Amino acid sequence: MRKIVILFLVAVVAACSPQDEKSEIRKELTRYKKQKNELEQKIQQLNKKLEEGVGGAKGGARGGSTNRVPVFVREMKPGEFNHYVRSNGEVEAVYDAFISPETNGQITRIHVDEGDRVQEGQLLVSLKTNVIRSNIQEVKTNLELARKTFEKQKRLWADSVGSEMQYLEAKNRKENLENRLSTLQEQLEMSRIRAPFNGIVESINQKEGELGTPGMQLLHLVNLKKLKVEAQITEQYISRVHEGDRVEVRFPSDPRMDKRVPITRKGSVIDKESRTFVIEARLDNPQEEIRPNQIAIVNVLDYSIDSALVVPSNIIKQDMQGDYIYVAGNSDKAHKVYVKTGRSYNNQTVLTSGVKPGDRVITSGYTQVSEGAPIEVKEKKDLVQ
Repeated sequence: MRKIVILFLVAVVAACSPQDEKSEIRKELTRYKKQKNELEQKIQQLNKKLEEGVGGAKGGARGGSTNRVPVFVREMKPGEFNHYVRSNGEVEAVYDAFISPETNGQITRIHVDEGDRVQEGQLLVSLKTNVIRSNIQEVKTNLELARKTFEKQKRLWADSVGSEMQYLEAKNRKENLENRLSTLQEQLEMSRIRAPFNGIVESINQKEGELGTPGMQLLHLVNLKKLKVEAQITEQYISRVHEGDRVEVRFPSDPRMDKRVPITRKGSVIDKESRTFVIEARLDNPQEEIRPNQIAIVNVLDYSIDSALVVPSNIIKQDMQGDYIYVAGNSDKAHKVYVKTGRSYNNQTVLTSGVKPGDRVITSGYTQVSEGAPIEVKEKKDLVQ
């Protein structure tokens, strides 16, 4: 009987323990939540005091200057604003050629080396010409006889001694040989490959003794004095970009080479895939500092205004009512001003309404202020200190 009672009591204790433990946890949780609410209320009260100035800013508007938010401002003044369309450009040489022979022939001599500067018309490569020279000599010999025969038949025909047929046959043979000689001389000249323009021998792709063939690249000649830059511009700007408009061409590898040049060609066709059109600008490169295939950035001016109110783009914020900025009022308090924005470029945005010349726009410290917050306007010299 005693054992039964003990087992019953153990079972009762085991059944009640979890319930008591849950009850204690709930009480502890309620206590912590209450403490949390009290702390949040205290935090809100302290934040409010900071915004209004400690103790309600007793002692006047400047009595709480130590709690004012330091800011830098920009006075609004009308100025020039330019908007550019930016595109990556490709630098190419205006005179750039892979030269190949006009006729088949063995390469007997290459008269230049890679890196040599050559002039227009200078002999670059010679092909084997033994057969052509032999044919020329044979034709010259036959032509000499044909001319003598023609002169004789001409005199006889004039004296009404010879027949007209003999005269015409002699004339025809002479003219055929003259044409044949002219053709062979042109073939001989084609075996001498000359420079089509002034330039630099960039590469030689064949060797002496190899067979030169039309269409096979023998050497590469390039002129660095005249270059062009091509860029792809999205079609939405096609009505704003014209031949003659000046563009900025920048070279990231060396800003000293940046140039401002006119557009010399505007593409007439929109690419189906990229929805862009081509513009081309030519560059004079007298010092040969810019090289073909060099990375270039082309900035096309598509919009300009002389009297715009411009602010840094990053100071413009948004809420449910629209875009706004903070300005410094005469009472050294920040004021929230809703604005309308225009075009943006290079982290600068035009404001079309909301501000006027003379307004002091907060450009630094704007993330720490709110409507009516006390501020202390700093000068640029304070930034150094």
